[in-house]
Amino acid sequence: MGTPPEPSHTLAPGRLGAAAVTFFALAATAPIAVLITVVPAAYATGGGALVPLSFVALGVILVLFSAGYAAMANRAPFAGAMYTYVARGLGRPAGAGAAWLALACYQAIQLGLYGLVGAAAAPLLRSWFDVTADWWLVAAGCWLVVALCGTIRAEIAGGLVALLVLVEVAVAAGFATANVLDPAGGQLVADSVLPSTVDLPALGLLLAVGVLAFAGFETTGPYAEEAIRPRRDPGLATYATVAVFAIVLAGASWSLSAAAGPDRITDLSRSRGSELLFELAGARLAPWAVTLGRLVLLTALIAAILALHQTMSRYLFALGRERVLPAGLGRTSRRTHAPRAASLTQTAVTALFLAAAATNVADAPVTGRRLMIAGGLGLLVLLILTSLAALLHLNRVPNGEDAFTRFVAPVLSTVALGAVAYLAFRDLALLLGVPGGSALRWIVPAGLAVVAGLGVLHALVLRGARPVIYAGIGQGGVPVVITPVAPPAPRRPLDERRPLPERRPSDEHGLSSADPGLERPPGEPGRSPDEPGRSPDELGWLRDEPGRSPDELGPLLDEPGRSPGGPGRSPDELERSLNEPDLSPDEPGRSLDEPDRPGGPEQPSAQPGPRRPPREPGAHRPERVQR
Repeated sequence: MGTPPEPSHTLAPGRLGAAAVTFFALAATAPIAVLITVVPAAYATGGGALVPLSFVALGVILVLFSAGYAAMANRAPFAGAMYTYVARGLGRPAGAGAAWLALACYQAIQLGLYGLVGAAAAPLLRSWFDVTADWWLVAAGCWLVVALCGTIRAEIAGGLVALLVLVEVAVAAGFATANVLDPAGGQLVADSVLPSTVDLPALGLLLAVGVLAFAGFETTGPYAEEAIRPRRDPGLATYATVAVFAIVLAGASWSLSAAAGPDRITDLSRSRGSELLFELAGARLAPWAVTLGRLVLLTALIAAILALHQTMSRYLFALGRERVLPAGLGRTSRRTHAPRAASLTQTAVTALFLAAAATNVADAPVTGRRLMIAGGLGLLVLLILTSLAALLHLNRVPNGEDAFTRFVAPVLSTVALGAVAYLAFRDLALLLGVPGGSALRWIVPAGLAVVAGLGVLHALVLRGARPVIYAGIGQGGVPVVITPVAPPAPRRPLDERRPLPERRPSDEHGLSSADPGLERPPGEPGRSPDEPGRSPDELGWLRDEPGRSPDELGPLLDEPGRSPGGPGRSPDELERSLNEPDLSPDEPGRSLDEPDRPGGPEQPSAQPGPRRPPREPGAHRPERVQR
């Protein structure tokens, strides 16, 4: 009976194409949910025609960001995605901090979506079953669906998510088309497209709101190891996600202004809030179309929760594979090659949070929106760090990227995203919907800083306690071998060593009998058969000297413990070695008995020539290479 195979530590390669990765990222952004929550809030601030234009401007900024992001994904196609890129560009402590921050932000956004699920399902439950359910009951049902889908094969989950996203985009496009075909007053006006005046404070707030709406487009990176072309598909999917999302949001938000009228959109957004989209659609479409829109909103939220679950599972898998988190998280299912351990862990953590929120959260939709804003702000910080890491790494280690990808795009995106982040944190009270003196204004930034700081501290602890694991941060599980430098062996004091024998006068060859490193001509007294140039007396005191190990005597004795008649040398070999003439160290292949010959390489001669004159006393003689 054979032993069962051990769990794998790799994701299934070649199962997702660029389109499947794009659908995962679009599901995480949840376009129709943004139209329900973010766009009415943007119009309520008085943005008017600036709202669709802000989405276009943010699309351009994020396309610039995508250039460096795609280049880094090409360099490091690993499931760790952004924390891998940050580790390569800004160092391993910053990478670990980015990993902690990414997990916390995605978890906050996912919990916020669970809070919105109850509000989205309430009208359907009332109209279909005439029942009212608490939000946490609906959230529990969605949690169960996500838990079951989190461990299935990646291509099956990708097909399910792609179907839900296509229906979501189709419904959003249908509502937008109906609004444009039946505009307020019977005609489209230029004020719905081009603003008469530009309110800079309002524009800054709109950019801050809009960039939070794009949260999730960067989730293409974690699927690199499962992509058909790991180094290209995540980058292409990032470009496609930004383009599609920007077009859908800009077009759909403009259609709301056209349907309500530029002069009424602000008041209507403030009064109707999240029901603005369905209110305008109900005035132009059949009731079943509005019901279909509400159903699609619910399925879009479930798809977004599932996409974020898949992203967090891959982050946990990458951290477990690198032993930054427990190694069990880095195991995949033998049958599906999905990150099963990481998926079940993420499911359990979410269950704990939902259980705590069920008894302590009264207004789940409001709390959910605030959680999503906090998570979006953290992801905005991660985008800035990733863009800066791309700028540094791509220029520090260029690998064929052009100047635009390596320098221009990262610089522009870093500056632009930094400016938007400043606006977002400046207007944080307005984004959260709290008074200016509320404690949430500093709790959210402080919480993000604490999470990132804990990640950095974790890396520093690993650097001191487990340097091999620390060296593997951001390497995608590639084995890292560190060869420590052994401390030098302690040397004994000179007064404890046995003194060398006194040097005696040089003989006719310029050698003294006490020179331990030089050989003597053949036949001279004191020559040891197994060690040319060493007399038995010299080898004796070297062998008997305290503190001499066999390894140190190895080069002197040919091999440790080897005797003249020991293994590996026959008596015939010993006799031949004693009768062979010595070679001159000055010229390989020349014996001491052969004379110098002018011109070209020497040929063997059968007639021995006159003996070479002896060396001058004290002349330098090169050391002979030991065998």
